[in-house]
Amino acid sequence: MKIIERPSPNFDQRAGAGVPDILLMHYTGMQSCGAAVERLTSAEARVSAHYTVDEDGTVYVHVPEHLRAWHAGVSSWRGHTDINSRAVGIEIVNPGHEFGYRPFPDAQIEAVIALGQGIVKRHRIPARNVIGHSDVAPSRKEDPGELFPWKRLASEGLGLWVEAKDAGDPVLALGAIGEGVTRLQEMLAHYGYGLEADGIFDERMRLVVVAFQRHFRPARFDGVADGETRAILRALIERLDAVA
Repeated sequence: MKIIERPSPNFDQRAGAGVPDILLMHYTGMQSCGAAVERLTSAEARVSAHYTVDEDGTVYVHVPEHLRAWHAGVSSWRGHTDINSRAVGIEIVNPGHEFGYRPFPDAQIEAVIALGQGIVKRHRIPARNVIGHSDVAPSRKEDPGELFPWKRLASEGLGLWVEAKDAGDPVLALGAIGEGVTRLQEMLAHYGYGLEADGIFDERMRLVVVAFQRHFRPARFDGVADGETRAILRALIERLDAVA
């Protein structure tokens, strides 16, 4: 794995305990690696990440892991909102949905896995906290997107993945209200998503469901909580409860 030091001036001290417990994946959403690295290291841009991984597997190091990089923005996970203080951020070079979203090359993903395994080991980051930008900011972000190979990462010890079949749960979609919606909201919040259980399936909730599907059921991410989506969520909760 080729490593290049490209320090960024955009960082500060982590708040609280100062120890990261989240590994947060992004795509760069820019037309080239050079443009992304330039932005992440520009004082004027006021954004950064700890690492950028190019499509050929080259890793650029921007901010030391013990410091707070500026990559998450307004976000939430497991009841916490200062995600920058809790996360190590990896930017993965990809044009993104705006400039021609495409599959992530094997060399790039192999580098992400090797880098991520080291981060998780160093900081003892739990599998449920290996997540994407869209998981912590579902109303604003789509990255790293439906083509990101979360299943492969989970097989290498980075994150969780389950297979679950539709158990016949009623479909819940935009406009639904009631106890079934409340229970679904409670389960999404239990896993980590920033969602209040008010029993109303509104646009805010639809975007959370889309984010969940992009991560855990990327074959279809329409924001409709069908039986398969609900079965996957239930299986993830059961996995968490089994190791709690």
